[in-house]
Amino acid sequence: MASYDLTRRIAPHLDRHLVFPLLEFLQERQFYGDDEILKAKIELLSKTNMVDYAMDIHKSLYHTEDVPQDMVDRRVEVVGRLKSLEESAAPLISFLQNASLVQELRPDKQYNLQMLNDRFQIGPDQIEALYQYAKFQFECGNYSGAADYLYQYRALCTNNERSLSALWGKLAAEILMQNWDVALEELNRLKEIIDSKNFVSPLSQLQNRIWLMHWSLFIFFNHENGRNGIIDLFFQDRYMNAIQTNAHHLLRYVATAVVVNKRRRNMLKELIKVIQQEQHSYKDPITEFLECLYVNYDFDGAQRKLRECEDVILNDPFLGKRVEDSSFTTVPLRDEFLENARLFIFETYCRIHQCIDIGMLAEKLDMSYDEAERWIVNLVRNAKLDAKIDSKSGTVIMGPNHLNVYEQIMESTKQLSVRTYMLAKNVSESAAQTAR
Repeated sequence: MASYDLTRRIAPHLDRHLVFPLLEFLQERQFYGDDEILKAKIELLSKTNMVDYAMDIHKSLYHTEDVPQDMVDRRVEVVGRLKSLEESAAPLISFLQNASLVQELRPDKQYNLQMLNDRFQIGPDQIEALYQYAKFQFECGNYSGAADYLYQYRALCTNNERSLSALWGKLAAEILMQNWDVALEELNRLKEIIDSKNFVSPLSQLQNRIWLMHWSLFIFFNHENGRNGIIDLFFQDRYMNAIQTNAHHLLRYVATAVVVNKRRRNMLKELIKVIQQEQHSYKDPITEFLECLYVNYDFDGAQRKLRECEDVILNDPFLGKRVEDSSFTTVPLRDEFLENARLFIFETYCRIHQCIDIGMLAEKLDMSYDEAERWIVNLVRNAKLDAKIDSKSGTVIMGPNHLNVYEQIMESTKQLSVRTYMLAKNVSESAAQTAR
């Protein structure tokens, strides 16, 4: 299963702190040796200010109470730098902690800056110090404090580049604190800026979109509306193009989202098309399952891949967790994926066979004959298949499955309104950028 682990592909697109939850998951699953994971953590921590945490891991890794002198020196340096930044930002922090004074701030940033300078002698240096202090707090692992200060900094900052940097930091902090509703708001805010901002080069904008999609995985596989969210974001032309350009491995997550989301079956055809186009660049059991079923109609191959899908999902840091279903019951994502995938197999099987033996299906489903017959009745009803069950012969007789001309037109135009909306939105954004 090591060949299916995407951590090495995903980590370069994440903030260092966001890699820690992935390593924690892999350590919990014992996917790699403990020593290997601990060494990776120390390597990550070496570029942060979480020195105490690094010391604890070093002690655990080498079974000693002694730590290298460079860690001790680094700790002294971090404490000194923290105090210095705190003193520099103290006037502004004191102002922001006074609720009555904060109420005097207005949406007009220029007014706020003038007021702070005239009445409290707080200028650009103190505002910059607040950013540096918030960033340092984040590097120390104080995500709550960093999120608050970065939010306040953005309310005063007039530098667009620095404000964008602060928003990335705020998003990372909310993800690490598992504030999924707030994180989703920040994600949408960041997306709007990325899509409308004039970047120095198209390559820079592409990279920002790829970062955004990778960071969004934490939110979409934890938020209650995440299954819709990931489909809505990843299937937008700009973001699907980014996936096909330099992030093929994200097809695993969008494919999983489509399989487990019964209400978004309409995206399956487009997904299959992308999987076919990118099969030489990326494949794993989840994409291969869909290819076997909907491209090759290889039902035995699909069932073999489904068994591999179970292992892939269990060992993926984003997929190998429990989620709430429509009845608010917490179930493993794996179980929901397998249930829907089996439905895909038998719906497709029913659509291309005229006569199906119930006993054969019962054997494949690992059910008794009566259970299989009831399961097939429900499947035929829910999938709206034209079929009849012949109890005497023990078969399911399928009717013709040809769309009439009206149904073909409806099928072809189903996504027209959505695509028209996205086209109009892109045109208006381009016009707005040109006007600037």
